[in-house]
Amino acid sequence: MFTTRRQVLAGLAAAGATTALSGYSFTSFAPMRINAQRLQSHIEGLSVFGRPAGGTFADGVSRVAYSDADVAGRKYVMAMMSAAGLEPRLDTAGNIFTSRPGTDPVAKPILFGSHIDSVANGGNFDGDLGSLAALEVLRTLNENKVATRHPLEAVIWQNEEGGLVGSSAVAGQALDLDRKYYGVPLAEGLRRIGGDPARLADARKSPGWFHCYLEMHIEQGGNLEKAGIPVGVVEGIVAIDDYDVEIRGFANHAGTTPMPERRNALLAAARLIEAVQQIVTREPGRQVGTVGKLEVHPNAVNVIPGLVKHSIELRDLSADKIAALGAQISAEAARIAEATGTTITLKKVRHNPPAMATSALQAHVEEASARLGLKTMRLPSGAGHDAQMMARLGPMAMIFVPSVAGVSHSPKELTSWTDCANGANVLLHTILAADKT
Repeated sequence: MFTTRRQVLAGLAAAGATTALSGYSFTSFAPMRINAQRLQSHIEGLSVFGRPAGGTFADGVSRVAYSDADVAGRKYVMAMMSAAGLEPRLDTAGNIFTSRPGTDPVAKPILFGSHIDSVANGGNFDGDLGSLAALEVLRTLNENKVATRHPLEAVIWQNEEGGLVGSSAVAGQALDLDRKYYGVPLAEGLRRIGGDPARLADARKSPGWFHCYLEMHIEQGGNLEKAGIPVGVVEGIVAIDDYDVEIRGFANHAGTTPMPERRNALLAAARLIEAVQQIVTREPGRQVGTVGKLEVHPNAVNVIPGLVKHSIELRDLSADKIAALGAQISAEAARIAEATGTTITLKKVRHNPPAMATSALQAHVEEASARLGLKTMRLPSGAGHDAQMMARLGPMAMIFVPSVAGVSHSPKELTSWTDCANGANVLLHTILAADKT
């Protein structure tokens, strides 16, 4: 029996042991970790593509899907894969995959990744961190000669910011090839990035094709930073109900129409917008409501507005809760219409159901974090992610790391390099935990 660490290592070396057990290397009793400096270097390298002319990393990036910057950024990442001995491949939807074999020929793959496209004038961490951390996990396992039972599949989804386009194709959602994203029809965009619009259906996967899906991402909110917690365990991705609102009054001369005789559509809109705020906030919970789009007609300084169109968006993990909020808002709209002499129509134009994380995978994230000495908290994702599409096909979990000041979709988006490394290490050890199941 080996009784000392030196004897253990000598015995294992004599036996030629090169694999890992429970996420620990046989050459170390500390948890295996990714190369944090390399991860930082790759994120900084990717930031060049779409950076403003003459700008720096701090100036953010505009790498919208199908742009020249997007095409160049994808080439950079695929070259990085090849240099690391990871063979990149494209599906017909333009998603980038790379695989690592497992020891069990019938085990389903563990899928993990994110996206590298950005919003216009966005930051360098949204999507980029999760994508490059996924590749760093594969490199770390290769360098430590760690065998996994399940095959590992890293993915970089295309056009997440335009509406989860690449992951939607894999989940079997119908896509309009004529729809324009940032001025580019989807069919043309697919060709630009190496996809094939004529064979888009070939990218579709059936439910159950993977063992589980994991995505590491910045929080894009301020909850983790405020709590001083380095790792968020996502409960689920919220449901979203979107409404189009049309308010019809009567356009008339602003100087000659007495106040009591006015049918002011903008006044009705102002009252309804205030009602959304009051209704959403008067009960406890994390639900949110937003009016973010407003059109006023005829939009002249000397004409009483006769027509207003605006949006209402409601989000919460509970689809029933936001449906109830929508009903309350609709009832209040009827009262406002009567009081202002207008007609108000609310039309629900989108419902995205919630995508709940799998409890066993949440436990793996918490166990991996504890192994690394990192505290966790559970929280919902108020933003959409490709994980919600993958939740339609199999078990899903997400790992969040803090966003400084809760800022995202902005050049000021920032996550500390320490938190980036923490998230990648939690992803690594969550994968190793999931591999045992």
